[in-house]
Amino acid sequence: MPADLCFVLMPFGKKPDVSGTLVDFDAVYRDLIAPAIRDAGLDPIRADEEMTGGIIHKPMFERLIFCKCAVADLTTANANVFYELGVRHSVRPSSTVLIYSKGGSQLPFDVAPLRAMPYALAPDGTPADVEPTRAAMAKRLVAAREAASRKPPEKDSPVYQLVENYPDVDHTKTDEFRTRVEYSAEQKKKLAAARPRGSEALRTAEREMGDFRDVESGVLIDLFLSYRAVKAWNDMLGLVERMPRELAATVMVQEQLALALNRAGRGDEAERVLEDLIASRGPSSETYGILGRVYKDRWQAAAREGKAMQARGLLDKAIRAYLKGFEADWRDAYPGVNAVTLMEIKDPRHPGRQEIFPVVSYAVERKIAAGKPDYWDYATRLELAVLDKDEEKATEALSDALANVREPWEPETTAANLRLIREARQGRGEEVAWAKEAEEALAAWRKQDAS
Repeated sequence: MPADLCFVLMPFGKKPDVSGTLVDFDAVYRDLIAPAIRDAGLDPIRADEEMTGGIIHKPMFERLIFCKCAVADLTTANANVFYELGVRHSVRPSSTVLIYSKGGSQLPFDVAPLRAMPYALAPDGTPADVEPTRAAMAKRLVAAREAASRKPPEKDSPVYQLVENYPDVDHTKTDEFRTRVEYSAEQKKKLAAARPRGSEALRTAEREMGDFRDVESGVLIDLFLSYRAVKAWNDMLGLVERMPRELAATVMVQEQLALALNRAGRGDEAERVLEDLIASRGPSSETYGILGRVYKDRWQAAAREGKAMQARGLLDKAIRAYLKGFEADWRDAYPGVNAVTLMEIKDPRHPGRQEIFPVVSYAVERKIAAGKPDYWDYATRLELAVLDKDEEKATEALSDALANVREPWEPETTAANLRLIREARQGRGEEVAWAKEAEEALAAWRKQDAS
């Protein structure tokens, strides 16, 4: 019996990515994608392998609609690939796997939230680390087929995940679109007004929403993150249970669920949620960043209880998790700076900290230079300056960070990291007075906000 087909959406030949690297897509297909598909028990087929005559779009549409699985290579943001991916997502609720070459590709905004699997390239543009990547890709394809076969199937298409009852959408919903947008905007205004008044005001806003089936997904996410802003961890957990299943299963919600579980003292459950995400959706800077925080909190708890050996092991686990997060996406400096900070705190200092420090610094400086930096970009610059004992740069970064605070817990988190650095240095007889002043300025902002 012939295997099911897996349609591959990707560029052909050699094309440059955004970094200027010439990617040999034919080699990527031949050496990586096609073997991984066969390992998963499927037959690969690429558009240029179609031998039928007539209009070229007809077999392409047939493959997009009827193939059991599809792999879309998003490297270079190729227009044809994105068009085909849009068609696939509109007609198949599940079994589409996304990949891209890491280091040279920045995913466009509309697909950035989707979990895509990165692969490495050699200097000549051919795939690197072929064997482990091939195995990981095959595993992802097998998981996608299993998810699609469940009753009901687990959806990876954002259209099917977020649009209620798609494709059987009641036409009256479309007719009422303008009203729904105004309704959502009004809900968001209510949440913005409730946040400064605390968790009880947010609970009141939630009760006023009524049936969640009638509430736009964006409003529920806003409520979810509003509870995070006021540290209402149990309210976050309860909200996930009441969300529509498709929304609760999204990567972002699951990551923030893990964060809330950890803050609520349920670190073991948080760890399981994050490990399941990594196994099913692949590594990401955000997932590993939160996992690093889980281990970091355990390390601090063990240290407070005098469990020195356990604390040492947990600190190493936290460093490894943060490093994996930074390696998953070097454009995201957050896990990188946390790794560097914990490497500095480790006794003796971690030997790899000097190698990763300039890479993290470059990542955050490029992010700031690209425009629209946020609090965490300036806070990262501040933390790096403190680690580097650069008072002038730290003072400038502190001013920028305080001017861009969005949520009260943000400066509190940075102050806690600066305190860890200060205490580690005090233990070594190193005093950096101005660094303590920066820490106190962040703590003072938190007290000012609370008053």
